[in-house]
Amino acid sequence: MKKTVFSFVLAALAVTATAQDDPVVMRINGNPITRSEFEYNYNKNNSEGVIDKKDVDEYVDLFVNYKLKVQAALDDHLDTLSSYQQEFRQYRDQQIRPLLVPEGAKETEVRKYYDGLLARLEGKQLLQPAHILIRLAQDATDEQKAAAKERIDSVYQALKEGADFAELAKKVSQDPGSASRGGMLPWIGPNQVVKEFEDVAYSLNEGELSEPFLMPYGYDIIKLAGKKDLETYEELHDRIMQYLEGQGVENHLAQQALDSIAGQEQKTIEQILDEKTEEFCAKDNELKYLVQEYHDGLLLFEECNRKVWEPAAKDTLALQNYFKKNKKQYAWDVPHYSGMVYYCKNAADVKAVQKVVKKLPQDKWMGAIRETFNKDSVMVRVERRVFKKGDNANIDKLAFKDKSAELKPVKGFPNVGIMGKVLKKGPAEWTDVGNQVVNDYQRLKEDEFVAELRKRYTVDIDKEAIKTVNNH
Repeated sequence: MKKTVFSFVLAALAVTATAQDDPVVMRINGNPITRSEFEYNYNKNNSEGVIDKKDVDEYVDLFVNYKLKVQAALDDHLDTLSSYQQEFRQYRDQQIRPLLVPEGAKETEVRKYYDGLLARLEGKQLLQPAHILIRLAQDATDEQKAAAKERIDSVYQALKEGADFAELAKKVSQDPGSASRGGMLPWIGPNQVVKEFEDVAYSLNEGELSEPFLMPYGYDIIKLAGKKDLETYEELHDRIMQYLEGQGVENHLAQQALDSIAGQEQKTIEQILDEKTEEFCAKDNELKYLVQEYHDGLLLFEECNRKVWEPAAKDTLALQNYFKKNKKQYAWDVPHYSGMVYYCKNAADVKAVQKVVKKLPQDKWMGAIRETFNKDSVMVRVERRVFKKGDNANIDKLAFKDKSAELKPVKGFPNVGIMGKVLKKGPAEWTDVGNQVVNDYQRLKEDEFVAELRKRYTVDIDKEAIKTVNNH
């Protein structure tokens, strides 16, 4: 039978229950969980910087719940979904592909790149020119050419009389990219700029000023700011490596290795990556459990999203009932304003907006404003939500009657209005605190889901083996 992409996970991660150096700390639905797997997850989720750290005993329950959800996802065959397999491979391959790059291959690429730089210099030095450009269109008239020539000559005369090159470049150069830097250009080598510019630049000594000369896009004056030999390989090594990594050299080399293996062994790229994953995971526990973390984490997300999170978020009737039963926990210490602040181009639209939305529920306001005022062009801008004091100066001024607050219209929309109501004791509807209610209800449904899974599957914990976690 052909292996699936996930068969390696079970093979690579399976251990025997009798292993003395890595005992089984628990069994979830009969499947053994070794101490090393539990330690990997525990230590990763309780490392430095984690705010809500757990001790080992506290973490056991969290880990069991995690594994129960993964088991439910496997029983639902979510690992066979093409969308899941594609996403899993994407995460997995980010770890596996770099391991296929032959040792020293990246260093070889750095050396090749450096040697290429040397070859392109053709024995010449690098130059750092500064320039002042007076632009001239290719179809310029004789009159325009004469005017440009007169201007560049006047600039040259000023420089000869002692004018500061950088200051003059900032004022008159028509190359905006360099003018702000006093005309300074990056270091250049042969064949990197137009021939006319290169020929003049390489004819100058350091600090020397050129006479005005004509290029395809205008008149130019160059001052050579510096000359140098290309830095040594050792000096440029890290910068070249960083550049090549930004260009994806590692992925390129990995693909070369994969293509070579595929050609030699007559296998697909996916088959090779599956086999190499199993091979590398067998040698490296950190990699093994990282790959399993991708495998299990994606399954857990898919299972919970299908069974809990998405259904809970869409069940508006249940959300409303949950809010009514738990309304006290959403009470506010300070009044809030449920509604909108809006900004109009025309003063008359402030009252017109109120008239349009007055008899509509809040969730219909935006659509009505869009159809009435913003169909052809934006005449009204709107911010609709629940505000507390301090969130918006306009709400503070108009709704909370704060005398110290000042109206702050939006640029281009000078007229401000509000629509809604002050809620003194707490939210009137569940939608006033919608995100919080959805999150709380999802958490409740997830707890119920876990309770059902604990009834469905067996959980056996070896308390003596748990005591040896990080203590062996």
